[in-house]
Amino acid sequence: MPRGQGGTLSGFTPLSTPNAPTDLSVSTSIGSASVSFTAPSDTGDAAVTSYIVTAVDESTGASTGVTGTSSPVTISPGGGTFKIRAQAVNDFGPGRLSEFDTGNVIYVGAELYSWGSNYGGRLGDGTTVNKSSPVQVGALTTWAQVSVGAGVSTSIKTDGTLWAWGLNSSGAVGDGTTVSRSSPVQIGALTIWAQASPARAIKTDGTFWAWGNNSNGQIGDNTTANKSSPVQIGALTNWSKVSSAGHTISVKTDGTLWAWGNNNNGQVGDSTTTNRSSPVQIGALTDWAQVSAGTLHSAAVKTSGSLWAWGDNFRGKLGDGTDIDRNSPRQIGSLTNWLQVSAGNNHTAAVKTDGTLWTWGDNQEGRLGDGTVISRSSPVQIGALTTWSQASAGGSNTAAVKTDGTLWGWGNGIDGKVGDRAVANRSSPVQIGSFASTWVQVSAGDTNASALEGVV
Repeated sequence: MPRGQGGTLSGFTPLSTPNAPTDLSVSTSIGSASVSFTAPSDTGDAAVTSYIVTAVDESTGASTGVTGTSSPVTISPGGGTFKIRAQAVNDFGPGRLSEFDTGNVIYVGAELYSWGSNYGGRLGDGTTVNKSSPVQVGALTTWAQVSVGAGVSTSIKTDGTLWAWGLNSSGAVGDGTTVSRSSPVQIGALTIWAQASPARAIKTDGTFWAWGNNSNGQIGDNTTANKSSPVQIGALTNWSKVSSAGHTISVKTDGTLWAWGNNNNGQVGDSTTTNRSSPVQIGALTDWAQVSAGTLHSAAVKTSGSLWAWGDNFRGKLGDGTDIDRNSPRQIGSLTNWLQVSAGNNHTAAVKTDGTLWTWGDNQEGRLGDGTVISRSSPVQIGALTTWSQASAGGSNTAAVKTDGTLWGWGNGIDGKVGDRAVANRSSPVQIGSFASTWVQVSAGDTNASALEGVV
């Protein structure tokens, strides 16, 4: 095409501005959407300096725009159904538009549901009776995220309040007691909580807080004494992401990786097997994007899309084709299209950017979902679908959400933890509930699971 010609959604665009970003994809959550893209191949007559992401309300036509310097860019336009657009910008102005038009629904809040074992009130429904299918926890529609662990769950509401419930013998609920709670209780009165994992949370100011069992230093306060209410870990204000089990993994805003706690199998990742009672940096790289702490192993995805794992490698749960423990991060394969990973007890699940679902490790009771009970030491694809958005590996089961809002489960069905109203094992994914659902997040714990159903 001759220089200076060509039309876009916004009309004539001179070639001195950039081409459109490619591979546009959108991942929605409560109150926001994460927009990912690949930089344009032609940046025009100057380098790209930023990106404009716009959400256009399909009902009203109103638009909300934000500017970011790299992929992904997060936008929070409020609840509704939106078209998402992205433009690269250089010194000559915004370039061509990319548009993602699949009816992206951004939810203002969610209902909370739980199922599986209810020992100690871990489902949060006010009882201790097991449930073989999702039951709503209360009647509120203001839940924003939930994380299920070994007997305790921690959650944040859209107003920034922190809540927890379940087994509390070591203070893991965080309410200042050791009394188990069968319904959610608010932890303190603050409204500035941003991200949570069982007995761990990060505030909007970037401070890190922890509580509960500290036998292996997993709280990170340089002691091994249990804490029944949140204590701040250090004085830094640049913590971004956290995942916890018998050890804790966290990413800072600068992309560095930190870990502490139980390290018997190298799951901390600092090239030792020595327990750590305060955060230690893992390597010197600044490109860590997402982390997951399993019972005895860890997994993570970098900003490049590469997949890494370390720690206990029982039945190949690290995914490197062996059963050899690793005490520092080891790349799994050479692909760079991993989106999200979840480390469970003895298996791991992950989703790629193309929407495919992969699992590996111990396959007792069919927890991998590949139709067999054969353990796998390398990732195996589950079916041929490209519609998976998030997966969560639990103790002996797995749960996942598709892009169409449906919820799926498989693995060990004891106590109803698959969630399909049965107590039978499932070696392939079975749908939980109806096709009319709008599930946006799921978290599988040791013997139970919880999920959020979005409300616009």
